[in-house]
Amino acid sequence: MSWTPRAVAAMLGISPTTLRTWDQRYGLGPTGRTAGGHRRYRDDEVERLRRMVALTAQGVAPAEAARQSVEPAPDLPRRLGQALTPDAARSSRRGFLAAADRLDEPRVRRLATDLITRHGVVAAWQSVLGPFLVELGDRVARRGTGVEVEHLASAGLLHALRSVPYPEGGGALAALLSCAPDEQHTLALEALGAALSEEDCRWRGLGARVPAVALCDALERLRPAVTVIWAHRADLAAAVPVEELHRRADAVVVAAGPGWAGLPLPDSVRRPATLADAVRLVVDQVRV
Repeated sequence: MSWTPRAVAAMLGISPTTLRTWDQRYGLGPTGRTAGGHRRYRDDEVERLRRMVALTAQGVAPAEAARQSVEPAPDLPRRLGQALTPDAARSSRRGFLAAADRLDEPRVRRLATDLITRHGVVAAWQSVLGPFLVELGDRVARRGTGVEVEHLASAGLLHALRSVPYPEGGGALAALLSCAPDEQHTLALEALGAALSEEDCRWRGLGARVPAVALCDALERLRPAVTVIWAHRADLAAAVPVEELHRRADAVVVAAGPGWAGLPLPDSVRRPATLADAVRLVVDQVRV
């Protein structure tokens, strides 16, 4: 498959200007072009850029990161996700809140990247990042101000989650991740995708506000082992044609997020309570 520069920049959470700079300075551009002369990135070139993003997020100088990104990716041990102690989690959340209140998005990004590197996505999300976002949302609801703080913090976390390298090689698609038709909150799905990458499971994400027909079409084309649909409110979850999805594709359907609580669902639909449960569900399904 090939990708436009704009699509690659969006996938990696970087600006098109950064993409052009890395091409000009370090030769990390695409080798393919369409018949009309438009540049297109191959999958392996996108993964090379994904390693570049991960390395620079860890503080590696761009020139050195570019050199390492073209080398074969090392075999890393699977992240086990060592849990943080309650005191360490509280201290970490205070650090995130302080950075967010200063509108210091680079600091939020660095803190998140370091936390994920040391503890893995699942432990970082469940102990620190998820509660941090909930606290920001609660503050906005109470005060009626601070949306800019919440949005900036979300951008920093998104960048850090997308810095987790995607699994190398081919193989079956473990999971397709999608929001409900009018759902705009995507960070929980981004966390699931990053955690699946740590487990060497291939996945695809459709992003926010996915129409039901588009989700059905993607299911039939990609044939994932598991389909995860996220909704944070009941009215958003109710717009998902769960039974039709189950009929049209031979995949385990997973209803994720608080929006599904109390809604009638077919017995075959799975309801993970936590990010760890969702990761385990996907991993168990593809490794049986």
